[in-house]
Amino acid sequence: MYVVMNELKVPDEAKDMMKQRFGKSAESMKNVEGCLEFMFLEQSAENGKLIVFTKWENEEAYQKWLHSESFKNAHKEKRDSKEKSPASGNELSEFTVVYHT
Repeated sequence: MYVVMNELKVPDEAKDMMKQRFGKSAESMKNVEGCLEFMFLEQSAENGKLIVFTKWENEEAYQKWLHSESFKNAHKEKRDSKEKSPASGNELSEFTVVYHT
């Protein structure tokens, strides 16, 4: 199993917009081959983090999605939009799951 966490740097005033954008993606991730779980997390603390958490069958499934039409389509709105993304950056972390119950 493989886990990817993408921590988004988003100012508080733009978090609702970001949540809406990812809300559109959440449903389509159910159809991505090899994706076991998709979660969009919001930390409850003031200035809390937004994290996209995905769980994959293996790293190969994740890499396949990264290079797929599905990935391109999921990010098309951002590319086509004249609006600047509310995120000022991100930090991507990838993990091989050693133990899972």
